[in-house]
Amino acid sequence: MAENAVTVTVAHGTTKHNIEVRGREGNNEPQLNDLAEAVAQVTGVPLPSQKLIFKGKSLREMGQPLSSFGIKHGCKVMMIGKRDSPEEEAELRILKDLEKSVDQTSKKLEKVDGELTGLKNGFLAKNLQAEALSKLDQRVKVAAEQFMKILEQMDAMSFPENFSDCRIKKKGLVKTVQACLAQCDKIEAGISDHIAKLQSKNLALSE
Repeated sequence: MAENAVTVTVAHGTTKHNIEVRGREGNNEPQLNDLAEAVAQVTGVPLPSQKLIFKGKSLREMGQPLSSFGIKHGCKVMMIGKRDSPEEEAELRILKDLEKSVDQTSKKLEKVDGELTGLKNGFLAKNLQAEALSKLDQRVKVAAEQFMKILEQMDAMSFPENFSDCRIKKKGLVKTVQACLAQCDKIEAGISDHIAKLQSKNLALSE
């Protein structure tokens, strides 16, 4: 490693970058602005949007050498800031809209689950339960269909390597939708189970 180079680990969101910072010609020691420029190249976050933090302190004096902040080879620096990327912002907006749809459909599903629990606890006359269960089953199927459509939409979305916010958001949302689909299956199984119990009781009564 050259004398005028320092390698630091820069944490940006959930991503860590090992960045080698070199001093400029005629200046043996790298300065804070050298680090900021190297960070901008690696992360795509422009200098004015960066906030560099070391040991809980915000670093501002761009012309100061890194050693004056106590930053040396192997140190960890945190960077807060967003890329100046209208394209990524547009994709994030689409994902946020999908997240809203997931949330709304999930609430409808919770309602169905609550109503099913009510039926199981005998909150409805036995002769009305079969029709009520059939309606609940229909509502679960509609919710599952909605979740599948959202998954398909996300599946069709592909992001460049540097759209890390979109990638993280999409990954989290896919997991949420998969959990919701598992919940749909669970509720459907509960409905089928209750219908079977009703039928066996009716059968027993008619015998």
